[in-house]
Amino acid sequence: MGKVYVMAVLLSFFISALLGPVVIPFLRWLKCGQTVRDDGPKTHLKKSGTPTMGGILILFSVAVTTLLFVEDYPKAAPVLFLTVGFGLIGLLDDYIKVVCRRSMGLSPWQKLLGQLIVTGSFAWFMTQYTDVGLAMKLPFTADRYLDFGIWNVPILFFIVLGTTNGTNFTDGLDGLAGSVTLMIAVFFSVVAIGTSAGIEPITCAVAGALAGFLLFNVYPAEVFMGDTGSLALGGFVAGCSYMLQMPLFIAIVGVVYFAEVVSVILQVGYFKISGGRRLFKMAPLHHHFELCGLSETRIMALFTIITALMCLIALQGL
Repeated sequence: MGKVYVMAVLLSFFISALLGPVVIPFLRWLKCGQTVRDDGPKTHLKKSGTPTMGGILILFSVAVTTLLFVEDYPKAAPVLFLTVGFGLIGLLDDYIKVVCRRSMGLSPWQKLLGQLIVTGSFAWFMTQYTDVGLAMKLPFTADRYLDFGIWNVPILFFIVLGTTNGTNFTDGLDGLAGSVTLMIAVFFSVVAIGTSAGIEPITCAVAGALAGFLLFNVYPAEVFMGDTGSLALGGFVAGCSYMLQMPLFIAIVGVVYFAEVVSVILQVGYFKISGGRRLFKMAPLHHHFELCGLSETRIMALFTIITALMCLIALQGL
């Protein structure tokens, strides 16, 4: 059985790594260049034109690898559905923005509707076709669970949408979202393998795909993942957490996602209440640290180390 985990990591890694030199020039040919915000850090202006939609590498690698093992590991299917479902929403949004040259991409309502449909389908499948309940394991307790009854499904929507958007906010520096989520994918792999949860192929596949993608995404990035990758990774994290009955653990291992979302909420709220003043130099939080003088690589290392330490804490909370 151990060979399956090794094969999933290696296969996904090599697909991602070998496709990079093919896909990246193709994205350049399509003129899928990133548009950089004028009001953002000035150091980012040189990134304008860098190909985006690189999340295709992650999506393809994970889908191909997981499908090879899904017959023996059917519980990986719901996680794959949520990953690919959110990834396709991101892909459509990226395509409209960078290929069709419509700066807004999908409208907020169109994007939300797509996310609600994918999340609702996942919730329906979870409740109707799996033996995995929606009760949530309490961290640092001896097998105690929280069950909110009829509120379990609304809470699922809140957690899934919050996680995917938190991952999306984290994707703002070279290698940041990929490195942070790689740590979380390794955490879920350890838990899944240790508990024989049945989702091991996709957790290992995501770890391998991200390792391959980071070859091209670390500073200075040759390609960005775009919403294609960030939304897919958010779906993956949320899907794994529910299949393991561990959504409460996202608050621990996903502390970077949480901090990024909260920084945006606080920035917008404070701006409106104070009549135009800012709580942070810029939101999301990683941009604040940039404007405080930290380099992209230092911020990426800091956030990744924090995530790795929080994953170790979460393991103690099992």
